Amino acid sequence: MGAAGSAITARQPLYYDTSTAKWNPADSTAPTAAARVATAIALNSASLNQPVSLHKSGDLAVGSDLTTGVSYYLVGAAAGTIVPVADLTTGDYPQLIGIAKSTSVLAVSFVSAGVAL
Repeated sequence: MGAAGSAITARQPLYYDTSTAKWNPADSTAPTAAARVATAIALNSASLNQPVSLHKSGDLAVGSDLTTGVSYYLVGAAAGTIVPVADLTTGDYPQLIGIAKSTSVLAVSFVSAGVAL
């Protein structure tokens, strides 16, 4: 559990801002390295300063939006966006969020190389 540093939507990848001690949507094209590295996924939507529950690893039920066996990544289309590997583009600092175990379960494991495409 943590506090939201900005508006958060459920299922967005988040990073922890040490300067404010709050969670914000991660953004793979952000100018600061810390904001490009997600370390949790929001389990609920939250407004500024409201509590947000966090999922940091392991299986996460996400509905029916996944393709089994596909890797999903944080990208810079908008802060907190997760896409399949085929949707990565030049300029992204891709971070693996997880691999779909089924059409509704994501095996969450954050991996970031810290380099741009």
